Amino acid sequence: MARRTFHRAPEAERRHDLIEATLDCIAEYGLQGATVRQIAIKAGVTAGLIRHYFQSKEHILQEAYRVVIARLTEKAERVTGDAETRLRDFIVINLTEPVANSRSLSLWASFISRVSVDPELAAIHREGYLSFRDALETLLADFLAERNVDASPERCRRLAIAINGLLDGLWLECCLAGELFGESELVEIALTSIETLLGLPLRPADAGPRS
Repeated sequence: MARRTFHRAPEAERRHDLIEATLDCIAEYGLQGATVRQIAIKAGVTAGLIRHYFQSKEHILQEAYRVVIARLTEKAERVTGDAETRLRDFIVINLTEPVANSRSLSLWASFISRVSVDPELAAIHREGYLSFRDALETLLADFLAERNVDASPERCRRLAIAINGLLDGLWLECCLAGELFGESELVEIALTSIETLLGLPLRPADAGPRS
């Protein structure tokens, strides 16, 4: 197990480094194996320093899960361009590196096994899910309004729930057995399926402006 080199750092940087060490341990050993001692070894610090920044192992795990959720969503939520480009890029980002890879799956699976029995992790999971769905609803509302079709909140909500479920399933396929699929195959399946749900086409990424 690679050990980080200790260096003096501002509090925010130190907390970040400790959370990164925690994620490394979880990816390697799972939640049970990510003990304070193992995290300290990975971070190149003492267990006492970890307890200075985090009240308990549960506390650092909660903060680590916030980071996992953020990394699975933040890049997709920062898409730019017109409504169609933003929606398409949102879909593509969620099914490609670095969001879709074996490490992301390992970390997600480790935490998701505890969500149903840990109220704090469940709250973090719910917050992340709703944030992701809200972002998707906004993208859908903008896209549908641009096409002059029904963009009511209820329709966008139902579409966002369906599309989120579709992306979750394809994300798992990509992370678990990406080598079984052709390049961009899962992205193309996602786009085609979402076009069917919307009843509207999404132009290819390299296409010019819609006339």
